[in-house]
Amino acid sequence: MSQRKQPPSFEELLESAQVSAVHLEMRDAYGIGPEADDFERWKRTGQRDIDAGSDYWAPWVELIARTVARGVVVRRARIVSEPVTEYIRYEHAGTQVNIGAGEQVRWLPRRRASDIALPGNDFWLFDERLVMFNHFTGDGASAGPSVSEDPDVAKLCASAFEAVWERGIPHEEYQV
Repeated sequence: MSQRKQPPSFEELLESAQVSAVHLEMRDAYGIGPEADDFERWKRTGQRDIDAGSDYWAPWVELIARTVARGVVVRRARIVSEPVTEYIRYEHAGTQVNIGAGEQVRWLPRRRASDIALPGNDFWLFDERLVMFNHFTGDGASAGPSVSEDPDVAKLCASAFEAVWERGIPHEEYQV
């Protein structure tokens, strides 16, 4: 009996990227466990953990910094409804850490995305050839990823990301 091979982890995919890694986020709220405490604190106090060396941020910052240092361009685009949700306000408040790590980030109001062909799920696209889709439950919890190397799927995701990126507003200019 053959065993089913585990797909590569996100870290393995990012570490194997040679040219680019792009991330498209399309939800107005996420309910991902590791950030739940920080989000709750932000809702109570209005203060977001923006310490790049904190236990929350350090693993991400180190991973992105290593990736960018290898010459890989890391871009993130977020499609958001306006007025934005409380979660998007929280996300916006912490984005300076992503940028400090080396990511480029843009925001696109959902009304400006109506004529863009978008895949059904958030994704990471590595070197325009391999897609890791991020699946979520209705309440925003992670439902696990799936990976595709189908050239047509990669082409759709690359086209969608570039269209969003072209219209997107750089983080420094986007007001929530």
